[in-house]
Amino acid sequence: MKKEWIFNIIELILLFVLVILPIRMFLLEPFLVQGESMEPNFHNFDYLIIDKFSYRLQEPKRGDIIVFHPPFDRNIYYIKRLIGLPKERIVINNDKIIVYNEENPLGFVLKEDYLQNHYTAGYKNITLGEDEYFVLGDNREVSYDSRSWGTISKKNIVGKVLLQLSFVKLARALRF
Repeated sequence: MKKEWIFNIIELILLFVLVILPIRMFLLEPFLVQGESMEPNFHNFDYLIIDKFSYRLQEPKRGDIIVFHPPFDRNIYYIKRLIGLPKERIVINNDKIIVYNEENPLGFVLKEDYLQNHYTAGYKNITLGEDEYFVLGDNREVSYDSRSWGTISKKNIVGKVLLQLSFVKLARALRF
């Protein structure tokens, strides 16, 4: 009986070390949304699974929802929408975001159907470096983002949102 118990403990430890730990370290990571900066698309206490592997094989894309460390503190995590890519120029003016890049040297106005009655206030004109990204929250009126503290580098990106479990959306669907 005692041998069986010891083997069960060893089996559990091996399972953790060989399967669960590598998945958590290199592939997927849980994340809990805190704050209102991504409403109405992501709510306070939404539970997310972050894909940590994809950006090792491909570059981040405009519109991706990413989790990252802000440039001023590597111990905290933020969730925002990726708006500007490396080597682009981003101009925010009169509630419009204009993106200038090699394919669009005259710029194009970013269409943001996901904003749902939120607006992008203020003026900002920034040219991104080779490893820089510009991120904004979907709830632009309250979001603390690249408009305030600048760009983020790829090394600060933890991953992109793969799965969302939203109790707010579930309650609405069930009409609680």
